[in-house]
Amino acid sequence: MHANSPRDARALFLNGTVGVGKTTVAETVGDLLADAGIPHSVVDLDWLRKSWPAPPGDRFNFGMLLRNLRSVTGHYLDAGATRLVLAGVMEDQDERKLLADAVGAELTVCRLRAELSVIHRRLAQRHDSEPEALRWHLNRSGELDRILSRSAVDDCTVDAGTGSVADVAVAVLRAAGWP
Repeated sequence: MHANSPRDARALFLNGTVGVGKTTVAETVGDLLADAGIPHSVVDLDWLRKSWPAPPGDRFNFGMLLRNLRSVTGHYLDAGATRLVLAGVMEDQDERKLLADAVGAELTVCRLRAELSVIHRRLAQRHDSEPEALRWHLNRSGELDRILSRSAVDDCTVDAGTGSVADVAVAVLRAAGWP
């Protein structure tokens, strides 16, 4: 727990493969929390790890992510946020423990799932004019989906392949037991 953070602070980590909609759903969850008058913050973890080059042995710059996450969430909690909505990737139990420690609040992990064909269509739209990026993301989506299926780090799972973003966000809040 951060020094001045609210005792009832909780964090919701949206986990899933690339292209499943973590950031979009996180933003919509944030909108629903705002509509309910709940002080919160939404953080896309990709931006907290974005630094080049990544150190040897840390392919996705996880160490940088943890340092930045500790600082950023501490500021939000100290400012009165009681809910943190995080969009990112958590591949194993060790990462879960490190992320929970960095967040400084009770952590619930909700995995967003969708059929790979749906994810591939989304990625093709996102990387329409970037063939190299599209190729990498298509390969990574299947690889990461298999890793996440074996990892068992999630507390709940929500289908993000059908229904509107708002419907998925409501299902995430319900699955996490959040108002």
